[in-house]
Parts: sequence; C-alpha cells; structure tokens
Amino acid sequence: MAFPAPTHTRVTANTSPAVNRWIERRTRTRIQRAHAGGIGAIDQRLAQLDREWDIERCLEAGASSLMLTGVLLGAAHNRRWLLLSLGVGGFLLQHALQGWCPPLPVLRRFGVRTAEEINRERYALKALRGDFADVSAAEPRGQAVVAYRGALR
Repeated sequence: MAFPAPTHTRVTANTSPAVNRWIERRTRTRIQRAHAGGIGAIDQRLAQLDREWDIERCLEAGASSLMLTGVLLGAAHNRRWLLLSLGVGGFLLQHALQGWCPPLPVLRRFGVRTAEEINRERYALKALRGDFADVSAAEPRGQAVVAYRGALR
C-alpha cells in the first residue's frame, strides 16, 4: 500500500474482505428494498443517508472525546491521564496516514461505512429515482451541468 494511503481506498484496504463484502451486500439490499418501495421509499432512504455518520466522523468524534477526557483528567486528577490524549492523537495520525487505527475493525464490523460507500448508495438511489434522466452522451459538456444538478437533488 502506498504511503500515505490513497484517501478513497485507505479504509476498505484495511478492512477484512469478508466485512467489505458484508457491507456491500447490505448496501445492495437497502437499494433493492428502497427501489421496490417506490419514490417515497427512495426519498426516505436518501433522508436517512443524509443523517448517517461515516467512519471518519465516528473516529473523529471518538478520538476527540477521548483526548478531551485525557486532558481534563490530567489537569484535574493525575498528569498520567495526559498519556491518553497522546496515545489517541498518535492513533488518529496513524489513521490519517495509513487508514488504520485500533477502533477501525470494530466500527466496520458494526457496519459503519466510508463516505464513498454511503455516496455510492446515494447516487444509485438518485439514478433509480430519475434524477439523472436528463443526462445523455449527446452533448458531453452541456450534460455535465445537467448531471451536476441531478447530483444536487
């Protein structure tokens, strides 16, 4: 793997292939279920996706909470608690550079997805809803604007 790891593959490359397949199967099932439910179900699923936390957000929230806890306990009780902040900061840096840190396998097994995985589902649902119906290959330059507008819906 390249160092630093490419942004779009660093988490999936550091996740067990079985877990990646499981997440992909769950995503496909949700897309099929929403499609079978019609436009209303697709709209509802898209609203859920807008609220879904990706792996980066989960890691950032968890790490910042632990770092803050370490600083507060270090200031109020025992300076050794500052080591917690140091350790968490190191793991967060490792995740930024390599795409792996200790909580990653656990979060992935809970089904926490990358932003790219969430967006793949989002755009599949938008395509099924017809958001990109006006896009054709006839005028690539003009259609790029139409595709962009469809993506914003």
